[in-house]
Amino acid sequence: MLSSHLIPSKNPLSTNPTSSFSPFYPNLLSTVRSKLPHRPHISTFASIYGVSSKPTSQTINPILKPRQFCKIPVNPVGFLPSKLNSHVPAAAAADGGDTTADSAPNSKKFQLAIVFGLWYFQNIVFNIYNKKVLNIFSFPWLLASFQLFAGSVWMLVLWSFKLQPCPKISKPFLIALLGPALFHTIGHISACVSFSKVAVSFTHVIKSAEPVFSVLFSSFLGDSYPIQVWLSILPIVFGCSLAAITEATFNLEGLSGAMISNVGFVLRNIYSKRSLQNFKEVNGLNLYGCISIISLLYLFPVAIFVEGSKWVQGYHQAIASIGNASTLYIWVLISGIFYHLYNQSSYQALDEISPLTFSVGNTMKRVVVIVASVLVFRNPVRPLNAVGSAIAIFGTFLYSQATSKKSSKKIEEGEEKKD
Repeated sequence: MLSSHLIPSKNPLSTNPTSSFSPFYPNLLSTVRSKLPHRPHISTFASIYGVSSKPTSQTINPILKPRQFCKIPVNPVGFLPSKLNSHVPAAAAADGGDTTADSAPNSKKFQLAIVFGLWYFQNIVFNIYNKKVLNIFSFPWLLASFQLFAGSVWMLVLWSFKLQPCPKISKPFLIALLGPALFHTIGHISACVSFSKVAVSFTHVIKSAEPVFSVLFSSFLGDSYPIQVWLSILPIVFGCSLAAITEATFNLEGLSGAMISNVGFVLRNIYSKRSLQNFKEVNGLNLYGCISIISLLYLFPVAIFVEGSKWVQGYHQAIASIGNASTLYIWVLISGIFYHLYNQSSYQALDEISPLTFSVGNTMKRVVVIVASVLVFRNPVRPLNAVGSAIAIFGTFLYSQATSKKSSKKIEEGEEKKD
């Protein structure tokens, strides 16, 4: 009511875009604000464009971010709930909508359920059909190349039809991508080689040791970790060792592939933080899409050199064993599409939840994949093998808890320095 009696001014409003008061009435503005109940002022523009859900005073240049992309700032494809839908209720609630505020928590829970459900389902489908193909057509280099090709085509379609905002491609950005894409290629092809040699469950147990490599490499590069983090990697090492010794399908090449995959993905993460920190305007999905395209360019020429001479003969043998060429094509296509989809969902999950929740979810996802693969392929699991796998997974869970506390402490220290 007070704002309707104010004299309009041609001068700009106050620095708070949600305020309806002119800066020529500072005393009146402070008086009214002192009488109003405290509630955060949400930047509607920032909420709609998915930049931030923080109060306006904490939002940094929300208008600049959409200029880095195409004109349609929407969430890709619609496989997951859009951030537009998830943040608008929060903005409306800040303007006084009590009903919307009550429904926001339920909407968030439902959204997270869909995110995790898709992430887990797509990962299970990929692992099953990836192994089905490799069982009859054991050429992991070609299959890994096709999976990157499927993801590259997928992203190009999204960008072409403006279903996903286009990243701003520059020469420095491409140069910064070369390292992460190379390590991503190493991690992907090594995992695929491991899948072709041993059971899916065994590969995932060994891949649960990735935190061990992360701590070792990060410490070598100068990072320090508390004692809890170092203690958490002990059960991981012990569990993986026990699982490897008692694995019925143990194969040295399969073990080596899983271990090299851990090294590749850890170096990808470390190198990405160091080389891509100046390109934060590129969101996770676009970043992964660009990495997939460059990884394909890395991998396919090497795949031709390593396996190319055997593809034709292997193809005929696969058709003879399965009896129907279309079945093989469908399996290969499903493995390629769901490889990209589960990675896409993981990036979208990371955008929607905290790093701790993501780490716990990733640990539980590995358990679900191991159980699903054992049920589908009926791999023999010895008691000690199951115990070792459980210990390794539990160690991964402890690691995620310990590292999350370290990250929270860093954030708190950073906020104290700002204050």
